[in-house]
Amino acid sequence: MALFEKRKSSFKVLLDDTITLQCVIEAAQNLETHTDYVMKVQRGTSTENSWQINRRYSDFVAFHELLKISNLDLPLPPKKMFGNMDREFIAERQQNLQQYLTLILSHHLLATSIIVKRFLDQANYPSNLQEIALQHVSMFFRSEPHWEVVEAMKDIGWRIRKSYFMIKPKDQPKVRQILAWSDFGPDMVLDDKVLLQAMKMLPTIQHPYIYPVTYASANETGGFAIRTYHASGTLRDFICKSKPKHHYLRKYCNPKSYAALDLTTMRTYGRQILEALKFLHEKGIPYGHLHTGNVILEGNACRLLDIENSMLGLPSYYRDFIIQHKKIKTTEDVDVYSFGHVLFEMVFGMPLHKHFKDDFPHTVPAPAKSVLESILTSESCKKGMPTIEDLLDHQFFKDVPVTEGPQFRLPSKLKEPLKMAKEMGVEKRLRSDQKQFSSWMRVSKVHAHHNSEEEKKKRKKAMVRKRLSEQQLSIDENQTNGASNGVASSVSSPSSTAPSSPASVPPSAPPAPPPPSTPIQPPRAPPPPQASAKTTPKPASGERGALLSSISGFKKGGLKKTVTKDCSAPKI
Repeated sequence: MALFEKRKSSFKVLLDDTITLQCVIEAAQNLETHTDYVMKVQRGTSTENSWQINRRYSDFVAFHELLKISNLDLPLPPKKMFGNMDREFIAERQQNLQQYLTLILSHHLLATSIIVKRFLDQANYPSNLQEIALQHVSMFFRSEPHWEVVEAMKDIGWRIRKSYFMIKPKDQPKVRQILAWSDFGPDMVLDDKVLLQAMKMLPTIQHPYIYPVTYASANETGGFAIRTYHASGTLRDFICKSKPKHHYLRKYCNPKSYAALDLTTMRTYGRQILEALKFLHEKGIPYGHLHTGNVILEGNACRLLDIENSMLGLPSYYRDFIIQHKKIKTTEDVDVYSFGHVLFEMVFGMPLHKHFKDDFPHTVPAPAKSVLESILTSESCKKGMPTIEDLLDHQFFKDVPVTEGPQFRLPSKLKEPLKMAKEMGVEKRLRSDQKQFSSWMRVSKVHAHHNSEEEKKKRKKAMVRKRLSEQQLSIDENQTNGASNGVASSVSSPSSTAPSSPASVPPSAPPAPPPPSTPIQPPRAPPPPQASAKTTPKPASGERGALLSSISGFKKGGLKKTVTKDCSAPKI
């Protein structure tokens, strides 16, 4: 099928930049003038996708200087002028550096930033991404000379491979528009021809709660969309009280203050976002990219941005959270789950940095709390997401007035390709990653249980019991062998008083006749040998064996009675 043919750019690795990196400092090695820290880095849950890098303390210092733009208080261990090559100091610094990296990689925005990615994976994150994007944009403008680039807007968005440029139409020099260029993402499966048709379709979408696209196109490596520049910024800019042109780490990591929305505004914006999602689902246009940074505010209305992201194969902002929930299977589920995070930010004025939340405070208005609990609690994530229709029928949004949009019809030649791209691209890879994460979690739990202090104590006690049992068994065997050897020695000794077998006793003289008045009694048989009740002598060889065999085989019942002649009869 042409839709899933191998792309011309398939030689290019399409990394998922939302997958966080894990890093463990395995060792420290002293060189002549400094210490190198040997670090193992792993992408995601696959142990096969790992590599090793070396970093010295000065590299950490330079890395820390770049991260200061986030305004976060990160615990980099301090410098030391003397004694910094001592073994004890290096071990302590290694431990502190590990804590420093663990804290950074646990922060959602920091972990996916280009600063962290380049520090841990420099090969896949070159420093000239902005220049490469500008080259692609310039190539487009050669065939479309209507626009010209005014300036590059560096790092205003969180996506590493998405670059923003301020442009202007040549016939309207005072008008400012913004162009967003993006490389293809790992979910990209559309054929080049189908993709170009889908991008050309975007400017035809007219909806009151979707921000319009002026122009969009794509080539064999990526695509772009042009929109009118909005100076007030996004919903996230409003909540964080920041300016749109600033670095996104400076704007969103640790803002000086947050601005929560009032109840009426939350209901209005929430209903409008749900109406936009409903429209996209009904028309068969996959989205999956809802977050407060993709919502533009215009007066009393909010409008969704970046409808083209799913067509370009870009991963969701909350994908690192979503793969931890098996019940989030479709792009519709992704949109509902993302809507829960957006509503959380509107209610609390700050983002939720976890993949679920069970304990909502009592200060939250009851209707809003009900919606949040239906989406973000661990129980709701296990059972499954509500539908868009369920949320629209909820009492919190039901009575909010909305504006009906004009009719829109998706071209029939795009319906099946977009559906297949959604199911075989986004959703298929999502299920695969969820399965890998679930398997990794099981292994991690077993490993953590095996290494727990309680389990170590149990294993130690079991080993002690086993050792004592083996020692007792060895003692019993030695005692048994000693007793057996003692019996065998007493039987084979020449001074043994054990009775002989009748066959081996030499003939003796007949007994003297008794007095005539005394009746004649038959001779008594010798008593049988008393065998040991506990041990049986081991068989011997030769004459000793015959003697022992005769003794052990002696039976009293086997003796024959003897008859004696009457010696008192006169001789003739």
